[in-house]
Order: sequence, then structure tokens, then C-alpha cells
Amino acid sequence: MSPAAFLRALTPLGWLVTGVAMLAVVALVLGGLGFRWDPFDLARRRADRAEAAAVVAQGNAAARSAEAGGQAGQVARLDAALETHRRIDAVTTRSTLEARAADDADHSLSPDRIDRLRAHDRELCRIAPDLGGCAAASDPAGDGVPAL
Repeated sequence: MSPAAFLRALTPLGWLVTGVAMLAVVALVLGGLGFRWDPFDLARRRADRAEAAAVVAQGNAAARSAEAGGQAGQVARLDAALETHRRIDAVTTRSTLEARAADDADHSLSPDRIDRLRAHDRELCRIAPDLGGCAAASDPAGDGVPAL
């Protein structure tokens, strides 16, 4: 059968099948050449959703990083405060024991007791200079020695 006779023998359904087959062949050839047909712009929508998800993920990662940094700083500040507390407690305990064991513990303040108290105050100010009454704070006595 010749091609012309074949085309004349096609019924309307045959023409429809032939047209669909030709469109499929053309789509395959164009697809192989790199042409893409996206009438609903689905690829752009997928890319937009992926970019939005990436932005949210970066924001979450930055928040977690800042949170971890803040927590590390808080732990360091807490450790420093606890170390200061331990040192102040040790100095105060030693000073208290010396004051109780002193010969003049039951008498009014003598110059020796005042000197011990001032030495203790200086030690506390050396450990924690931001305490009230330290040299960094205002000194109403005016002689550079913390007031008792």
C-alpha cells in the first residue's frame, strides 16, 4: 500500500491517533534538543519554595548559633562569679577565724583589729573590685582607705 492510499484509508479516529503520535514525536525531538515547555511555570514555583525553605533554615541556624554563643557566655560569667564567690568566702573565713582567735577579740576596736579589718576589705576589693566601698566606688573617708 502506498503512502497516499494509506492516508486516504484513514478514518477520523486514525487521523486523531496519527496526529497525537506526531505531536509525541515532535515533543520528544524538541525535548532532546533542550526545549522545555512548562505552561504552568511549575519549575519556578518549586525553585521559589526551595529558596524560601533555605532562607528559613539559614535563619534557624543563625538563631541556634546565637543561642549557643549566648549560653557559652552565660556559663563563663557564671563560672567567674562562682570563682569570685569561692575566693571571697575563703578570705572571709580566714579573717573570721583570725579575728575570733585574736587576744583582743572581746575588746573594743583597737588599731590592730582595725588594721585586720582593713586588710580584709582590701583583699575583698582585690578579688571583686566592683563591691561597694572599694576604691573604684566613691570613698567618703577621702584617705583612700575603705570606710568601715
